[in-house]
Amino acid sequence: MDETRRPTLIASVQRALHLLDRISRHPSGAPAKQLARETMLPLATAYHLLRTLAHEGYIVKLPDGAWVMGERVGELHGRGRGQVVLGRIRPILDALRKSLNAAAYLAVHEDDRIRLIDIADSPRTPRVEQWVEFDEAAHATAIGKCLLGQLDAASRRDYLARHPLVSLTRNTITERTRLEHALTVDGLSVDREEYALGTGCAAVPVSDAQGEVVGALAVSCRPQRLGRVAADPAPLRSAAAQVGRALTLA
Repeated sequence: MDETRRPTLIASVQRALHLLDRISRHPSGAPAKQLARETMLPLATAYHLLRTLAHEGYIVKLPDGAWVMGERVGELHGRGRGQVVLGRIRPILDALRKSLNAAAYLAVHEDDRIRLIDIADSPRTPRVEQWVEFDEAAHATAIGKCLLGQLDAASRRDYLARHPLVSLTRNTITERTRLEHALTVDGLSVDREEYALGTGCAAVPVSDAQGEVVGALAVSCRPQRLGRVAADPAPLRSAAAQVGRALTLA
């Protein structure tokens, strides 16, 4: 395919989207004539498109004749918010993957669970095989230890009381005191083949604009490379700052 060729665009779809955009800019709604003028559409065309959008639930006509956004748009926004977030953070994770030649992960502590949000990997930088849910293995993963380190003492005790320190490999920390000593508030957390043999991980916190920790960013690699990654966490921290800004904007 010739990359220089312009894509084929559907004019009617463009016009409908332009109308939606204009309607969204008027909190109290706008009449058809005004919308047609602002989008430079013939009034008849604007009417046809507005009626179609209303039929599908994307807009609603008020008694005074003004058009406002419909419930369908809100439903799409709610369902699509996660995809919007992924669209912002995936390029950051992928750039980190390429920079460190290691799979990259983003996780959050949400509803008292550790949940993976996204992973950037490739055939040359494969992700670690998730044979135990990360929420059940926080003590054995860099991401988990990073997030546990952000909890206050009472919250951490409560979490660990409900998630036993199960041995996953010969390197897994299963003693509460040792684990507590391994946790840091704002430093680098590491997993030295504690979750899976043959894989090491490093993680740093992700903070929002107010400085509140909202997640953890990690990379996984061969154990032999972990030392180099951990010795220079600047790329990880830089990517974490970018992710924090992206999440703040979501």
